[in-house]
Amino acid sequence: MNDFRSAKSALISVFSKDGLEPIVKKLNELGVTLYSTGGTEKFIKDLGIPVVPVEDVTSYPSILGGRVKTLHPKVFGGILNRQENETDQQELEKFEIPQLDIVIVDLYPFEKTVASGATAQDIIEKIDIGGISLIRAAAKNYKDVLCVASMDDYQEFLELLLAKDGKTSIENRRRFAAKAFNVSSHYDTAIFNYFNAEESIEAFKVSLSNGAQLRYGENPHQKGYFYGELDELFEKVHGKELSYNNLLDVDAAVNLMGEFKNDQPTFAILKHNNACGLATRSTIKQAYVDALAGDPVSAFGGVLIANKTIDLETAEEIHSLFCEVVIAPAYAPEALELLKGKKNRIILIQNEVDFPQQSVRSCLNGVLVQEKDLKTDTIEDLTLVTNNKPSENELEDLIFASKICKHTKSNTIVLAKNKQLCASGTGQTSRVDALRQAIEKAQSFEFDLKGAAMASDAFFPFPDCVEIANKAGVESVIQPGGSIKDQLSIDYCNENNVSMVFTGTRHFKH
Repeated sequence: MNDFRSAKSALISVFSKDGLEPIVKKLNELGVTLYSTGGTEKFIKDLGIPVVPVEDVTSYPSILGGRVKTLHPKVFGGILNRQENETDQQELEKFEIPQLDIVIVDLYPFEKTVASGATAQDIIEKIDIGGISLIRAAAKNYKDVLCVASMDDYQEFLELLLAKDGKTSIENRRRFAAKAFNVSSHYDTAIFNYFNAEESIEAFKVSLSNGAQLRYGENPHQKGYFYGELDELFEKVHGKELSYNNLLDVDAAVNLMGEFKNDQPTFAILKHNNACGLATRSTIKQAYVDALAGDPVSAFGGVLIANKTIDLETAEEIHSLFCEVVIAPAYAPEALELLKGKKNRIILIQNEVDFPQQSVRSCLNGVLVQEKDLKTDTIEDLTLVTNNKPSENELEDLIFASKICKHTKSNTIVLAKNKQLCASGTGQTSRVDALRQAIEKAQSFEFDLKGAAMASDAFFPFPDCVEIANKAGVESVIQPGGSIKDQLSIDYCNENNVSMVFTGTRHFKH
């Protein structure tokens, strides 16, 4: 069913005029009568094109400082009438209401106003009332009316005008209606979330636009999409498109490195969302070399991230490794050129942006929402529970290990020494298994665990972990505490000259 219609009239009331000029000129060329308001009316007049002020239709001026312009039966009657309904058409004639075939709207920029840090009053004034009403009315009556609801759709509408000389099919109008309701629902969601930041109404509303289809999802037989504004976070300077799994690893990398943002040069290598290497050193090159030493096998195909500028010396080290993604706040020009030598290597410059304060994941037939774990353990948080006190270097290693532990899949144990990740046990069903995995891995890469620090993401229900760790060389332990059998672990540490501190904060990451 094509049901082609030729437009004879159009109402144009927009905030952004960018890209509007060719549309207005084409509509005028097609003999379409234009109706408009305020700044849009002036824009059209300045193009030398005839336009009918909405006030001439309603016999009512714009009032309340422009808050009320189009909210009138003669406007909405022209949009909502059913052209095949005889009674509707009789009422149009009786009340001298013009038929409106096209409605073009671009809403006040509410989200941009909020993001700009504007005052509450300025934000309220950017809640569009007339525009959103026009969109809903025109989209509802898509059988007769075509609705262009955003400047983002100007180009597609212009191409339709040029291709069909103003004629539109029911399929065209329905597509634009769907896009219009996407605009209106997104707009209302943004407004609700602005108000709900203080009210805490128990409702979960998220609206993300500009989705991108990925090559595939977690596996090739799964479709995958990303909804968000990656361009705000990264400048992609080289390489193929980020995949679903790349994005998960990049997310893990960025969140992990956020813990070391203000530290000395730090480099991390991640694989499957977990750090397989991480080190803090006096230079970014040495930090990379020592991070790679943590697990050079797992580093193959990993995601690399630095908290400082990557220089040429570091790039020369990196270049010999096959890696999927490299992330840094900046690159020396010669380093960037070298890293671009691998065609598919993705190179990202990370920008400073604010991240959402909530984490969201699908669960059963709904979603789980929680506050992000924004707590980073510090020396001031620690409670010494053993007779033996950790040295200054051990304290630094304990905090270092704790930061990594927070961003490693549970159950996890992290072993670190001299601000270098020796190994971690990740995603195990038993804390003992996590510890044994970490020890075996560290020993396989010839780390000397004598004097190493151990971090656990949750308490030890029994003293077995501190005993196993101590026999492998661990001399200091950081854990949340809170087990009814904490004293058993404390007693073992006291008897074997091991220092242990409690943080009071659990960092599960499932």
